[in-house]
Amino acid sequence: MTAARLDGVVADARVLVCCGSGGVGKTTTAAVIGIEAARRGRRVIVVTIDPARRLADALGLPDGLSGTPQRVEVDPGPDAGELWAMMLDTPAMFERVVRSHATDDEQAERIVANRFFQNIAGALSGTQEYMASEALHELHGDDRFDLVVVDTPPSRNALDFLEAPGVLSRFLDHTAFKLLMMPTRTSMKVLSIATQPILRAIGRVVGSDVLADAVAFFQAFTGMEVGFRERAEEVTALLHDDSTKFVLVSSPQRDTVVEAVWFAEQLREQGFDVSATVVNRLLPRFGDGTVADAASRADTARERGDHGLAALWANLAELRTVADAERAQLRPLVERVGERPVVEVPRLPSDVHDVAALELLGAHLFHESAPAG
Repeated sequence: MTAARLDGVVADARVLVCCGSGGVGKTTTAAVIGIEAARRGRRVIVVTIDPARRLADALGLPDGLSGTPQRVEVDPGPDAGELWAMMLDTPAMFERVVRSHATDDEQAERIVANRFFQNIAGALSGTQEYMASEALHELHGDDRFDLVVVDTPPSRNALDFLEAPGVLSRFLDHTAFKLLMMPTRTSMKVLSIATQPILRAIGRVVGSDVLADAVAFFQAFTGMEVGFRERAEEVTALLHDDSTKFVLVSSPQRDTVVEAVWFAEQLREQGFDVSATVVNRLLPRFGDGTVADAASRADTARERGDHGLAALWANLAELRTVADAERAQLRPLVERVGERPVVEVPRLPSDVHDVAALELLGAHLFHESAPAG
């Protein structure tokens, strides 16, 4: 692998999606990208879909993040922009979406007050992923920001986020949804819980009141489905736009490399490209020499009776062996992403849990000469 940086990827992005398996450093990478872009004059919002506190901790926000953008102070510079951060609040986002699509306040209140809505707003499978796409649409259209950095959940859930707009569009076209959306005087004949065997069976499992709430919930959406479909199509177009970049984050461990290769293949099948790859926690090679060279020097020192120096050279040989093995492990991922930049980040002296550590990580991601880990 040749030396690479993220400068070119960040310079012309309007949306930047950080993705990868769990525990590889997606959140800290997203935070560093946000900080560096702000220092270069961008107005950046970093949004995390993961409810854990990692982004807030990395940015030095002891009170955590909320579902609305929060200003984060960055070191001032001659061309400094602004940095904001937020955490996806799925129920609050769902309510905002409903109110934005409703034809009037009465319709919005009818939906928000529905018990089925209150139960699924944060718990239904797929709701979080779709609300994340809605948040992306909202933030991209917010004049305060010219770059949205998305910190996604682990790989397979990140795919749910990317697929959510299309899933919604297909659901809106499904026969079952169209039946549920029929005018009340007709649909109660078609969907009467008392007369339809399939609904009676469902009612026995979930309760007739719950099922009635669900029917009322969908019928309350009359006239809003067009707005939902249009937004879903706009998000799909945004994700496929040239100004949207995908940064794949991995580590040199075999399981995370396998996951990263799989994820890159899934992105390609869906029409997305990996713009850059960040490999965290690589062991440095400590010089340009080979394992054989270090081992030979260890033998020479040992023959001279200098056992202290021999031990040092032998240790270097072992470290280079591990470093070479890690890079060999990464070869399938490097081949998969082709000519796209692959940024190597060495193991750092400590975990990235504060601004100082973010600075060190940023040096490796963006600057030509970075201190060794």
